[in-house]
Amino acid sequence: MPGDENGPPNRPMRDGGVEMLMVAYQNSDPNAATALVTQLSPPIFQFFLAQSRSRAEAEDLLQDFWLRIHKARATFRPGEPLMPWLYAIARRVRVDHYRKTKGTREHEIISEQLPERAAPEPPRQASPKISDMLQSLPASQREVLLMLKVSGLSLDEVARATGVSVGSVKQKAHRAYESLRKRLGGGA
Repeated sequence: MPGDENGPPNRPMRDGGVEMLMVAYQNSDPNAATALVTQLSPPIFQFFLAQSRSRAEAEDLLQDFWLRIHKARATFRPGEPLMPWLYAIARRVRVDHYRKTKGTREHEIISEQLPERAAPEPPRQASPKISDMLQSLPASQREVLLMLKVSGLSLDEVARATGVSVGSVKQKAHRAYESLRKRLGGGA
């Protein structure tokens, strides 16, 4: 597997570098802010993109995330792991966005006229796309898989970010793997 022994490829520095950048950012260092955005935007964007309906929505979520990081930067405690703190905020951004848009979508559906005939369904593909398979998972399982496998967080870091126990993270990951295996035709 490509990457170094410190973790999967594309994972931000794990040697305390990002934590040191965060402390510098807390102390109003503009270069640290730029470095944080540069290093951390790709994995956070992927986290949002995998759970969004569109790239534009994921970009909006990323902007909201950085605004919240800026407002909450004083709450980060130096010496604590940064990634669980960041993903907890990213998760809250996603949840808040969902709650806000859910009400809007429900209002739009009620106010629209339904067509007399439903449009024909598009033909199904022979094999499902991984993004479609991920979307079929419950949100909590999808979130855990994204943090573990895409972002490369440890079980403990995912547990901290989601506010649940390590056992709960393991259970959600296991259930997600089983569901994906069944969809791929691998059985149980």
